[in-house]
Amino acid sequence: MKIRVRNLNKSYHLHPVLALQEAEFGAYELEGLIGPNGAGKSTLMGLLTQRIPPTSGNIWFDIDGHEHNLRTMRVHEVARLGLVKTNQRIQGFESLSIRDSLRLAATAHSQETLRGVLDKNQIDDDIESEIDHYLSLFSFSNPNGYALSGGEKKLLDILRCLVLKPRMLLMDEPTAGLPDDITQQVMRLVVEKARAQQMRVLIVEHDLELIWSFCDYVHFLSDGEMLFQGTPENVKKNRVVAEKYMGV
Repeated sequence: MKIRVRNLNKSYHLHPVLALQEAEFGAYELEGLIGPNGAGKSTLMGLLTQRIPPTSGNIWFDIDGHEHNLRTMRVHEVARLGLVKTNQRIQGFESLSIRDSLRLAATAHSQETLRGVLDKNQIDDDIESEIDHYLSLFSFSNPNGYALSGGEKKLLDILRCLVLKPRMLLMDEPTAGLPDDITQQVMRLVVEKARAQQMRVLIVEHDLELIWSFCDYVHFLSDGEMLFQGTPENVKKNRVVAEKYMGV
């Protein structure tokens, strides 16, 4: 699975915020996207999922050798292809319990499959088993109740995305607000799924130690342009990255 963009631009009131001549994401199992505040990272994530309409340019999502032009699709159609994004800002979960939020995400996905239509009872068993597994991994204060704290809501949002079984998962500051031990636990789970070739992952994160520790490849974005890409070791040593972002 790969995302390829060409001549992708976004401007607000004639002010350019992103200008990518050419870029590719998903060649590696886990990739990082870093850059200073205002670099255009979250804008890029929104463009890839069609939550933000580009000013110009094209975006293709390659699945098993078949390219899909995302510019022609709506947000829910992009998600149905398997391109899923976590939320940078915590979304409200007041109307559904933790378990029901996960059930809703899983059921919406499974019912679009032939198996879900023909064998709903079996899918329900599978869903419950998967949900039980996730809830056994993480210590919610009340798994059958509601997500109350910001950390629980953040964690629930990540788990909802995983339940959707994405082909490519975009994670926008996924661990902000999570305790260090939960952060490590979440990342181990994400790495496990990526290494099992269940999905590709692109992570936007200001925690550089997380990027260096878990990512195979890193993209550096600054002032709306992709200035450097490479392995974590090469990115850390790059003079432009050091000057513009790391303050060295």
